[in-house]
Amino acid sequence: MLLPTTMVGSFPRPAWFTHQLAGKDLLEAFKLASHSEAFHDATRVVIRDQEDAGLDILSDGQMWFDDYHMGIGSFLWYWLERTHGFSAEKLPHPARAKARGRDLWALDEAGGVAVEGEIRRGPVRMALLYRWAQRHTARPIKACIGAGPVQLSTLAYFRGGPIKNLYELSRALADVFRAEIAEVVEAGCKHIQLEDLGAWMPYLSGERDYDWVCEVVDRTLGETPPGVERAWHFCKGNAWGNSLDGMTAGGYREILPHYHGVKVDAYVLDFACREMADADLLRALPADKRVHVGVIDVRALEIEHAEQVAARIRKVLAHIEPERVTLTTDCGMKQLPRAVAVQKLRALAEGAAIVRRELT
Repeated sequence: MLLPTTMVGSFPRPAWFTHQLAGKDLLEAFKLASHSEAFHDATRVVIRDQEDAGLDILSDGQMWFDDYHMGIGSFLWYWLERTHGFSAEKLPHPARAKARGRDLWALDEAGGVAVEGEIRRGPVRMALLYRWAQRHTARPIKACIGAGPVQLSTLAYFRGGPIKNLYELSRALADVFRAEIAEVVEAGCKHIQLEDLGAWMPYLSGERDYDWVCEVVDRTLGETPPGVERAWHFCKGNAWGNSLDGMTAGGYREILPHYHGVKVDAYVLDFACREMADADLLRALPADKRVHVGVIDVRALEIEHAEQVAARIRKVLAHIEPERVTLTTDCGMKQLPRAVAVQKLRALAEGAAIVRRELT
């Protein structure tokens, strides 16, 4: 399909879905019949919202995210709570003393965690979540996997166990993620999306760390069978609609060229929030790479109209062939009112349809 449409990960919960996992394994929490029923109903409803809006590749909406801090829920904590070796409490972010401005608040929202033992797989259950979602639709479900190993490693204090620094931790987490991803692919998923904002870390920590990030992402995504797309989303931060000031200050122009050799098939990039600034960077992408371009600004309540979305798409196609482009939201939509999220997705699908007609 030319210019397929999708969204990044999370979607607003229906107002009636108020259950929280609060760190529990899905299969433990779902012993409570009302929780299980509400979860599956909510997943089915948000998938239908995407179908009705006209999206081509769907998300399960991540109803397994609890309503934690940051506006995007337990984006970080779903993994930390279900991977053996981490403590349970939320600590201050390790980089808090170095943060300035609203980044200080964003790091407080994220928090930190302690490593206390060997890092081992726990009941993350990515494959099970994928299978549950895919049974509700004939359209493909994308598995949004994250946050990623690099980003999670930057949250850690090292209190015990064999791992002594964030580099060792990121590699151990990469093995956990790779095993989860392999099971999702085995379950039949054709669209894998890694959500790791660690892509931005070398902008602060130094150029030597670009090699580290590349190594960890390659180790995480590994090799997949033909026909499976591996995408990597590194957004510009989205705590209650706020971008980060420090870590992402260099923008994609500063970091993207360092990742041209990473073993991913597509980059998922936020462009709408900056009205497609730096879209010319797409000219330099290696020929074997695709891009998922954000043409919906999820950090604002304003609902785009279809022609506005089409104009954003045209700015992208001035620099890269349409056959290499997927259209998406800038980031997850969990923090938006559901009515707004639905209308934004409809504008995405209608804007894509306008441009498709122009190309055929």
